[in-house]
Amino acid sequence: MDWGKVVYVFFSLMSLTSIAGFLYENTAISLFVAASVNLISTILKIGVRNLLSAELLASSLVADLHLIPAFIFLVVLHNDSWAIALAIGALIANVFSMGLVYIESSKTHDEY
Repeated sequence: MDWGKVVYVFFSLMSLTSIAGFLYENTAISLFVAASVNLISTILKIGVRNLLSAELLASSLVADLHLIPAFIFLVVLHNDSWAIALAIGALIANVFSMGLVYIESSKTHDEY
């Protein structure tokens, strides 16, 4: 078992589920957790050298560039609707990223 891949997929899934948690419970703490986990996931994706590594990093950066402004809209501007809208965009980017992970996993499985 490749433990590096386990950690990488773990943080990708944690990012996805923490965004869903924010959409359920609209608090600054849950959005901060979602953004923090997504930033860790992005950092882990920088070192990945796979077939779809550029697409994975791009989708994670898109999620970061949605979650950080969402946090600003929620905490500084007190605008819940914009924060939720941006979090939904980050959720879509992470769903796309997880789809890429599944495609890449099936491609590497075919090579064995």
